[in-house]
Amino acid sequence: MARPMRPRELDRPFWEAIRSGLGVKSAARVTGMSATTSKRVFRKAGGVNPVPVNPPVGRYLSWVEREDIAALTHAGHGVREVARRTGRSPATISRELARGATGRGYRASVAQSKVDRGRTRSRGAKLATNLQLRRAVQDHLVQRRSPEQIAGRLRRDFPDDPEMRVSPETIYQSLYIQARGGLKRELSAHLRTGRSMRKPHRREAERRGRIPGMVMISERPAEVEDRAVPGHWEGDLILGSTASKSAVGTLVERSTGFVMLLHLPGDHGALAVQEALVAKMATLPEQLRRSLTWDQGGEMANHVAIAEATGLEIYFCDPHSPWQRGSNENTNGLLRQYLPKGTDLSFYGPGLLDNIASELNARPRKRHDFQTPAEVLDQLLSDPITNHGVA
Repeated sequence: MARPMRPRELDRPFWEAIRSGLGVKSAARVTGMSATTSKRVFRKAGGVNPVPVNPPVGRYLSWVEREDIAALTHAGHGVREVARRTGRSPATISRELARGATGRGYRASVAQSKVDRGRTRSRGAKLATNLQLRRAVQDHLVQRRSPEQIAGRLRRDFPDDPEMRVSPETIYQSLYIQARGGLKRELSAHLRTGRSMRKPHRREAERRGRIPGMVMISERPAEVEDRAVPGHWEGDLILGSTASKSAVGTLVERSTGFVMLLHLPGDHGALAVQEALVAKMATLPEQLRRSLTWDQGGEMANHVAIAEATGLEIYFCDPHSPWQRGSNENTNGLLRQYLPKGTDLSFYGPGLLDNIASELNARPRKRHDFQTPAEVLDQLLSDPITNHGVA
């Protein structure tokens, strides 16, 4: 049997002595506590009294009451007499005697130890114990909804039922940490990342080399932030299978959400990205070539040449800050439904990629009052105020 925890109530006289102004050694001496125990108790509490000033009262038994129960029981009193003298119900006393039962009868320290462990023991995972909640979360995951969306939707669907609420982190832990129970690991395939385990953050020392001549996003003009002027783009790569070395470049116009895709069938190095990006930007009018924001991937090592050929001002995000390309990140998540992870993306030629981009550009968007990105872009280009008269 596990060694009983030392009940905090035993330390009450010691802490009362400390509060009266005595030092640790003096408090231990006047209360009969050993010097070793007093130092351990004081150090563990950080010098702050963890014992309530007044004895605990209410629905739960206190350490003092447990000592009274032990004395009355050892004196030969039955359950009902003990209940009468302590002011507790016979059922409470009966459960308490069972909790503290040992081969030598009831022990208050054993009962208190079990209670203390129960209060600090981690509860069962919510998704493992609540079947209705687990089924609801599973249904949402199958519909490819993110844990954040699921948590928010459950709050709306069950506003008066706290048992039907769960945090996004709990969902992630149930998927990635199987000891947490509840959700099967296979359901993680429905997440946008498709990962079956969490990807650890790289240490600072593991960061890839910096690209010479980068202009950081902190220097980007304010007009890019408010999305009022078209022509500011965010870009990134979607990678295919490792064996194929294929990729697709993604470009998203910030104010409209308009998408263009770059065909990179067998190489996504700096030169391949430069050539594909320059060719794609050449299809746009000048007023739609203002800036491009990218992460610090090596594929943008030729950013100076790209800027000279396209007229774009190129800015780089801070490390580990995908939210600085929020429009692009969101679009990449949508594109993974067309371009699955781990597949050979060279299969998707320029024509197929243009079809995918056209489908996204024809999708109604709530932020545009359910107009499509293509419609909004056409309106901006035809408006003499927003195109600033640039031919």
